Amino acid sequence: MGNKIINMPAARIGTQWLVILCVAMAASGTNLDSGICPVAGDSGCRGNPPDQARYDNYRIYNVEFENQEQIELFQKLEEQSDSLTFIGHAREVGQKLSILVAAHRVADIADLLKTYKVKHRVLTYNFQEKIDRNLAEVQPESIDASQLDWQHFFHLKTIYEWLDKMVEKYPNRVTVLDMGSSTQGNAIKGVKLTSNANNKAIFIESGIHAREWISPAAATYIINQLLTSQDPKVQQLAQDYNWIIFPCVNPDGYKYTFEHDRMWRKNRQLFGTCRGVDLNRNYPDHWNSTGSSSDPTRYDFAGPSAGSELETKRLIDFIRANAGKEQIKTYIALHSYSQMLMFPYGYTKERVSNYDDLQEFGKKASAAIKAENGRDYVSGSLFETIYPSSGGSMDWAHSEAGIPIAYTFELRGPPDSQDLFILPAVEIQPTASEAFTAIRAIVEAAAEKGYYK
Repeated sequence: MGNKIINMPAARIGTQWLVILCVAMAASGTNLDSGICPVAGDSGCRGNPPDQARYDNYRIYNVEFENQEQIELFQKLEEQSDSLTFIGHAREVGQKLSILVAAHRVADIADLLKTYKVKHRVLTYNFQEKIDRNLAEVQPESIDASQLDWQHFFHLKTIYEWLDKMVEKYPNRVTVLDMGSSTQGNAIKGVKLTSNANNKAIFIESGIHAREWISPAAATYIINQLLTSQDPKVQQLAQDYNWIIFPCVNPDGYKYTFEHDRMWRKNRQLFGTCRGVDLNRNYPDHWNSTGSSSDPTRYDFAGPSAGSELETKRLIDFIRANAGKEQIKTYIALHSYSQMLMFPYGYTKERVSNYDDLQEFGKKASAAIKAENGRDYVSGSLFETIYPSSGGSMDWAHSEAGIPIAYTFELRGPPDSQDLFILPAVEIQPTASEAFTAIRAIVEAAAEKGYYK
């Protein structure tokens, strides 16, 4: 057969060889739609692999620092390598920190951990397996939005269509809101739930970090509960307050996690050869003073200037225009993970004027979650509870917009989660219920103290 191919006219060689190779592949059981192209550069090959980041054989290490030498080692590692994804920054003795390690760096990291005697555990040996399972829990973008539930994850398009359906179903109670377009031209849509125009309002911001899929899911759950719950206490909450809820204030990033990189965090602004600003470091409140980066390649890049990003400007403009008019007295930002209920400040250990009240409300919310299902949530100021960070939306809402009750929720899982941000769909409903339970407890406790008078 080889001699015959050599003697063929040159014009027929490529086609004949491709046919023979495809027949041979089929005979051997090779999947012709696998995305492998037998002839490099052939435009006729079908099923090319999507342009998606993969995390095959990436490991999650949870390390604990016992001395300053170990802290400095990991600070250098974070500065020097883009093959390590730190969930937080190395700061202090006794701190535990999770790190996602690229497969080709596993041997190096294992050696360093042994050499410097760093206490550690391997939480996951192949992170891609978790991502694959997670993506299998996503409903197709073409699904009828009326089928939105809290047992699956959904594309941005479906979430927005579901908001529209809520308006159609409850025209006297629900209004669609549009902050305006994002960096890449996607709408930043939300809803307002109104029972009485004179009610004080509660504002919920979700999805500022793209990879935290549980955040938009929890937001839609809360909307649904306020509209459909038969619980008299929930119905009273829906009656006594107006609710302004934006499920996804970073729509470009959220879309990107479905289409290209499940672990993407930032928006999609272009900076030369890299993209993205951490929108929760971009607000003009002690901007870029701690817990953020001036490097566009870093996951916590604060942006070129305070309030530089279009998404940030949209939310700032909305709050400034509506905080007084709508009487917004509570600001809740939904995130994951670590199971924490935090209030200002993030940039300093200095205490806000109503620190004692916010601490009391947070502890009541944590106790309510514990009573519901036994989950432990920690409450405290953001600086004291998780890590120092500046330029966050919660601090800005409290300090600059004057909203007295302000919290950032870090939802499931626990601080040493094996899943990081890839929460399984089976946990959506209980996690969202915890978030709503905490909000209810905070609002009820704040009402008793006269915050909504």
